[in-house]
Formats: sequence, C-alpha cells, structure tokens
Amino acid sequence: MSASTIGRSSSAWIEVSLAAVVENARAVARTAGTRLLPVVKANGYGVGAVGVSRALDAVDPWGFGVATIPEGIELRDAGLDRPVLVFSPASPETFDLYARYRLTPVLETTAAIRAWTAQEGGAFHLGIDTGMSRAGVRWDEIAALAGVLDTPRLEGCYTQFHSADRRDRSADEQLERFLGAVSHLERRPPLLHVANSAAALRDRRFALDMVRPGVYLYGGAPADWIPGGRPVVSIRARVVSVRTVRRGETVSYNATWTAPRDTTVATLGIGYADGLRRALGLGGEAYVLLRAARCPVVGLVTMDYVMVETGGTAVQVGDVATLVGEADGGGGRITLDQFAAWSGELQREFLTGLGARLPRIAT
Repeated sequence: MSASTIGRSSSAWIEVSLAAVVENARAVARTAGTRLLPVVKANGYGVGAVGVSRALDAVDPWGFGVATIPEGIELRDAGLDRPVLVFSPASPETFDLYARYRLTPVLETTAAIRAWTAQEGGAFHLGIDTGMSRAGVRWDEIAALAGVLDTPRLEGCYTQFHSADRRDRSADEQLERFLGAVSHLERRPPLLHVANSAAALRDRRFALDMVRPGVYLYGGAPADWIPGGRPVVSIRARVVSVRTVRRGETVSYNATWTAPRDTTVATLGIGYADGLRRALGLGGEAYVLLRAARCPVVGLVTMDYVMVETGGTAVQVGDVATLVGEADGGGGRITLDQFAAWSGELQREFLTGLGARLPRIAT
C-alpha cells in the first residue's frame, strides 16, 4: 500500500505541494538575485524536511539550514549531500557529531573556535548578534576575536533580524552593525547572510552572498505587506460521527457551545494532539469546508476531535472536510493566514505545531 493510500485512510492528513515549495523558492531567488540557504528546521516548518530538501535540490541551493544536530543527521541519513548549517551554537562535546555527519557548526566563543580549529575541523560560520539578543557574538565585540577568526575555515558570518517584517529602519540598522563588525575581521569570509524571507523579498541590499528563506517557502506571508507564497499545505479531516443536537443541548467539554436550534453536528478526526488550538471554536469565526459549505467549529477542540455544525448540509461518516486549502471540487478555500489568525497564531507557529501523527502526503 502506498504512503498516499495509507495517509488518506487516516482520520486526518496533510497534503503538501512540493511543486509549490520549489516555485516559492525560485520566486525568492529571482527577487533576491543570489543563492538560497533554505531553512528546513522544525521538520521543514512542519511540512516534512526530507521531502522539501529533496525537492529544493532543483533550485541548486548552497545548502540547508537546520536548528539542531538531529535535524542535520536526518538529512544526511536521507542521502542529502549539500552543506547543512546547524544554527544552534556548537559546543566542543558535540564536535565529533559535526565531523561524522559533515555538518557545519555555528561557533560564537573563543574557546569553541580554538577547539574546532585545533582538531582540524572543517568550515564553520560565526553568528553575530546585532540586536536580537538571543545568540551570537555582539557586533561591538568582534574586534577582540579578530585574531582567532583569522582562519580560512571561517566560511561565513550571519545575523538574525528581529523586525524585518516591519516598515522601519531596524533591519537597516542591524545590517550596518553587521557589516561594521565584519570589517574588523582580517579577511572577509566568502559567505555573508542576513536575510530571512521578509528581508529577501524586501530589498536586494539585504541579499549579500545568500538568503535564508523560511516561511515563504511553505506558503506563508512573511509580513502583512508581502503576499504569501503559492499555497503549499492543505489539511483534511474525515467525518467520524454525525449526530442530531436539539435546541438547548450542549457540545464538548465544559458545555462550551449550546445549540440555538435543532441542528446537526459532525465530528472530525483531528484535535489538539494534531496541532489545533483547543479554543479554536470559541471565537465564532473558525469554520471548515464540508460538501462546499462553511461549517463553523463549535465547542472546545478535544485531543482527538473537533466538532462542526453542519446545519442543513447533509453529511455522512467518511466525508472529508478541509481545514486549510482548497476544498475538493472547488468548494472554496481557507488560507493558511486565515486559519492561523483564527487560532491566534503566527503562520509559522501553526505550521510547526502540526502533530507528527498527521501523515504528510506529497501531491
């Protein structure tokens, strides 16, 4: 039985358009005018890191960016050979894993840099903190490290913008700090990279030697003034139960919804264990598409189920509802942005929270 058949036999699943991922990557590359370092951390933003990385090989990226060593090992075990940059700062006790799996570390202390170069480690990148205050060497303390950084193994330097999605000068100021810090080095490393999706799509001044697209690859909008990429993810859930609910009767834990009329409620086989917010249906806006009808979510989402009011729409067990994406047969669309907003989440937050038990099916 194929993975697609197994996935669609589940009570809920995610359909992934890898062609859309590739198209979004090409759009970033055209706009930025430089090479890509696609960010595939957090299981490719919940979409599937291995499948996404294999598909993105078509755009000839420099390599792939991950957050942790296990994420990098997963790509190597899948047979991916391009450079894999692990953004979490590396420590000497993990250097053997970097060497064994040919992972590129990020280093940010004198001790770590000396230890890496002493064991004849390969290339590394330096994280420079220009205002995020999360990790990296402060931009105004680089000069003190210039000596230890005078090595051809320093392949790249990067920083993280904290507000590239805003129409202000914060990214410009961080870029100035970054370039000023790099100017203190004895030699310029071959790869300088600062731009996330928002900065890469905003201005080529931020492109430098490569850009690091993330949420845009997966169909998200990196800023409210930048349209999202081509839709990548569709989320489907099957109707597992249908029942009549009389006026005044309640639905879900804590009796959080009371039927204002005699109606029909369908139960979908997806819940907060799969990444939905428990309070999704309490705001009165969230709905699913079922048989071309908008069916509102009612009551609290439970661990394995969500209930929707179907009203006068005739549904039956086995019918498939669309939570995100275009409904089968052209019955409307729910965008990633819409569903994330109903959930009170960022688009990237919603995507990375999708549960592991939802099969990812490439379409």
